[in-house]
Amino acid sequence: MMSLSDFLTGEDALMRKSAGVLVERLGVSRDADAVGVYVPGRVEFLGKHTDYAGGRSLLMTVAKGFRLVAAGRDDNVIRITAGPTFGETLEFTYGQGHEPGHWINYPSTVGRRVAANFSESVNLRGADIAFTSDLPVAAGMSSSSALIVAVFLAVSGINRLSDTDAYHREIHSNIDLAAYLGCLEMGLTFGTLTGQAGVGTFGGSEDHTAMLCCKAETLSQFSFAPSVFEREIPFPVGADLVIACSGVEAAKTGRAMEKYNRASIRARKAAKAYNRAAGAECRNLRDVAVRVGTDGLTEAMEAIRRGSTDKDEKLDLPGRFAQFFGEDQQIIPAVGDALAAGNVDAIGELIDASHSNARTGLQNLIPETDFLQQSARQLGAIAASYFGAGFGGSVWAMIDKDRAEQFRNAWRRTYKDHFPEHTEHAEFFITRPGEPAHVVAGAP
Repeated sequence: MMSLSDFLTGEDALMRKSAGVLVERLGVSRDADAVGVYVPGRVEFLGKHTDYAGGRSLLMTVAKGFRLVAAGRDDNVIRITAGPTFGETLEFTYGQGHEPGHWINYPSTVGRRVAANFSESVNLRGADIAFTSDLPVAAGMSSSSALIVAVFLAVSGINRLSDTDAYHREIHSNIDLAAYLGCLEMGLTFGTLTGQAGVGTFGGSEDHTAMLCCKAETLSQFSFAPSVFEREIPFPVGADLVIACSGVEAAKTGRAMEKYNRASIRARKAAKAYNRAAGAECRNLRDVAVRVGTDGLTEAMEAIRRGSTDKDEKLDLPGRFAQFFGEDQQIIPAVGDALAAGNVDAIGELIDASHSNARTGLQNLIPETDFLQQSARQLGAIAASYFGAGFGGSVWAMIDKDRAEQFRNAWRRTYKDHFPEHTEHAEFFITRPGEPAHVVAGAP
């Protein structure tokens, strides 16, 4: 058992800041029982918009993330504040919803779903919550999903949700928990845990799976819908990853949400078009890929073309399938095999193809992320690619460890020379695969 004072004097500077905000801004007693949560951001090494279509991803976390400290309350109110400098404190009750467009929509979606799924099993206690993050916001590392995971872990710890029958019926591992939180975010039912309105995006559980299930110094491969662990690959010892945050927000609110959801809608429509033409019952693009086999790309694209409706012609559904097929069936297996064999030099052209396929098949690159990928390769990166939702965000570059700092400085300088308008918000940092999310302590 830990008290808030334990977090105020702990080794983690950002956790100390979060605890200090609880005391100074929300007036929580230093003697209060508290729970601490760490949730990292994730890097989608490969797996561009594959998860919700049943495909696979190659994932890792970064050594940056959310530190959240929470203390239980005696009512059903959740007060949450982003500190120490942001200053905004908001509150809601379990079951209360908020419109998309503000960060409070993410924690309130957690509260709404927890009330729907667990209020019959436990008398839910509210919480005072403060979080601090060194993760770039809206930069493709899924800060929004990280906040959802962090709030759920805190509320779950305070209320001991994992001890309830409702939890035990459906959630037996971290990979199950990640799948549930993906459904929570999208508003979908998970087994007997009934869905409520989500945050408004049509995605999958890739982000939550990476945050909860990836390991330090490791690339982890999963497939989705349902979530299945496939393999772990040691990250190359002699290489680092340099992350370039473009300074262009990869937001998922308003019109940006429509752009993000378009890739998901195209994937669903492509599977339906194939089913119409082939008389099949494929649930998603992975089912289509498995049905046609490794040599069936042309066959599937022709069927999707025949099965497309007139109003979907502009969506290029065959092109959406081609991007998925290349990523899921060809590039990820080949890159994983090369890294597992220690053949790092073989991955560059494969990942170039992944990036290029996204340009044509997903149509979610922007000039800034496209430039970052190409300039990284020109500066000597082993491999480089944009990642995340697209329409902004970040690019990763793998570089020899002894050149990482020099490369980072040159890459940053080249980018800022071409896009000086992003100088203030662009960020470049060096990382390796980090630790997964964890709860530091539990409240009674």
